[in-house]
Amino acid sequence: MNDGYIVGTIDLAALALYAFALFFLCLVFWLRREDRREGYPLEDELTGAIETVGGPLHSASTKSFALPFGRGTVTAPTKGREPVDISAERYENFGGAPYVPLGNPFFAGVGPGAFAERAKWPDQDAHGNPRIVPIGSADGIHVASRSVDPRGLPVYGADGAKAGTVSDLWVDRAEHIIRYLAVDTGGGSVLAPMAMAVVKRDRVVVDAINAADFAAAPKPAAADQITRNEEERIVAYFGTGYLYANADRMGPLV
Repeated sequence: MNDGYIVGTIDLAALALYAFALFFLCLVFWLRREDRREGYPLEDELTGAIETVGGPLHSASTKSFALPFGRGTVTAPTKGREPVDISAERYENFGGAPYVPLGNPFFAGVGPGAFAERAKWPDQDAHGNPRIVPIGSADGIHVASRSVDPRGLPVYGADGAKAGTVSDLWVDRAEHIIRYLAVDTGGGSVLAPMAMAVVKRDRVVVDAINAADFAAAPKPAAADQITRNEEERIVAYFGTGYLYANADRMGPLV
């Protein structure tokens, strides 16, 4: 009598090993389905033709997620997304060739100016209130006494010319940091990302774009809040300047 064997030479340890191997194989298939929720099916780089979609083990089923604060639901893969046109063309006609902007690079939507179609409502804190607001609307948040208050300081662009004056600060009420500088250009107010600004004692330098480019920056529709989509467009606009603001920023370094 062979104690421990279930059938023939198969014992409990062998069954555990087989079960683990089967579980691991199913896990690999599940992970591969999940990572194809967005961005698939693939397109041919030159013709744009749809490549093979694959069978049921290739494509994940649609999932719906309930958004907080009554914002409805979203699905993955995303359904009903509006296509976004970009003003760009291939630099050369080969697979993997980079795109170059046509016309004004700040509105081409490619390279450092690429953006995602984020939600058209403000980012919210844990209580459902807009996170990013002018500092006057954020109770308990102020500029530290040992820090330089940028309000009232002149703002200079990458070309060294004056773009305007800091008129207000937009802060993140959840993290208590400055997100944007409101810059009065003389023809209106635009928001410059704080992460792209260097605050000195007598000036603020935003070397992402030239002074003349500030006036055309995207502006929030509301005076006291900014949507996620507007944030995406503003950051993309200023990010574009790191490559396209001046001719000496384009092309190889060597």
